[in-house]
Amino acid sequence: MRVHPNLSGWMRHLLLTVALNFRNPQAIVYGYLVPVFFLVAFGSVFRTDSPPLQAHMGQILTITILGGACFGFPTALVAERELGVWRRYRLLPIPIAWLVVSTMTARVAIVASAVMMQIAIAHAVYGTPVPARPGTAALAFLFVTAAFLGLGLLVAALADNVPAVQALGQCLFLPMIMIGGVGVPLAVLPVWAQGLAGFMPGRYAVEVLQPCFDAIEGVRDVEFRLAALAVIGLAAGIAGAKLFRWEAGRRIDRPARWWVAAAMASWGTVGAAAWQTGRLHTLPEAAAWMNITEAQIEQIDFGGLPGDHDIVTPLAPASLDPAQTGGLANRLDLWQAGKLDDAGQSIRNLVSIAAVADLCADPREPAIGRLVLREIEGRFEPFMARQALAWIILSPEDGRVLTKAPELELFRHPPERVVRERSVIYAKKYLGRLLGKISD
Repeated sequence: MRVHPNLSGWMRHLLLTVALNFRNPQAIVYGYLVPVFFLVAFGSVFRTDSPPLQAHMGQILTITILGGACFGFPTALVAERELGVWRRYRLLPIPIAWLVVSTMTARVAIVASAVMMQIAIAHAVYGTPVPARPGTAALAFLFVTAAFLGLGLLVAALADNVPAVQALGQCLFLPMIMIGGVGVPLAVLPVWAQGLAGFMPGRYAVEVLQPCFDAIEGVRDVEFRLAALAVIGLAAGIAGAKLFRWEAGRRIDRPARWWVAAAMASWGTVGAAAWQTGRLHTLPEAAAWMNITEAQIEQIDFGGLPGDHDIVTPLAPASLDPAQTGGLANRLDLWQAGKLDDAGQSIRNLVSIAAVADLCADPREPAIGRLVLREIEGRFEPFMARQALAWIILSPEDGRVLTKAPELELFRHPPERVVRERSVIYAKKYLGRLLGKISD
């Protein structure tokens, strides 16, 4: 069967583009070496997490895609333009659209190889789990890559030479790294920076990639973030196509520069839409529970705890049937105070409920104690549960505690000080079971 001439030319150009990329030292540096540097940097800081780096893979992969799309891609295009390659391409009997699609497809494949390399290195060196949802991860990757390739095409159109690519690329790269939620987690940024990050595509890239690695939380409410990436990428891609120069030395007309303003206006449009719909919420400052280390957890003493059948902090057997709790299990599962954005405070609220039921001698106190443990085990990642419970034990005066929960028919409210003290005992019982140091 004879191959269609257009398809044959398209495939030849795609393979040529990939080959030329690996002959460009700068493209290799930005596409592969810079991402590995950031992976090692994150690994040196967060290697004690459990599992290591899992909570930061969205950031790491976003940096990888940024490097390949906003540096590697425009660097290759401008270098080829300076050599007169694209001027010669215009003489080929192949529609220009085919060449553009071929170039973009090749870059997607190159960036994908860099992403897979990052995942493989993280898994092999640090033991980081691979994406829990490969299909969803692939879709998220395509949206993020398309958005950043659009920005890369605009950079290539504006840059007169390769050094200019680096300067323009840094204007995109550094803000997103520093205050855009990519290099520095949003939770540790000041409030003004958290709000500003909502106008940048880097934040939305991290927020669609990170859930693919979370086995329990999973991927939820990403439609707006995917739409934001699509709008920003499409606006930048159209502007880049309108301003693209086929020959070195050719200047962009002044009226044509309005396309740049249109592309940047899409950032403002996305941020304004996020603000109008209540999605531009800021995150709290980094909670103290996130700083609890595995070494601190290992030093916690679980000796001298009351028995599960004693008057203080009783715990129903692990074989407790939720159907025998009179709907309490369902109400606890729907309890909003246990589903806050801050996982540490959510766990403290749950443990507080067990303490309140115990202090008030509620007839359901053993069942509530057991159901709270099940909620913690089933709703939160193991490393989060360990850190939060250790935080309750090591810093009993931190955070807020609940002294009543009318939704769970716990109306009496014992003194907050006593609830904090009793929460420490329950937290030790729960953490000891999660670590395998206490058996049911």
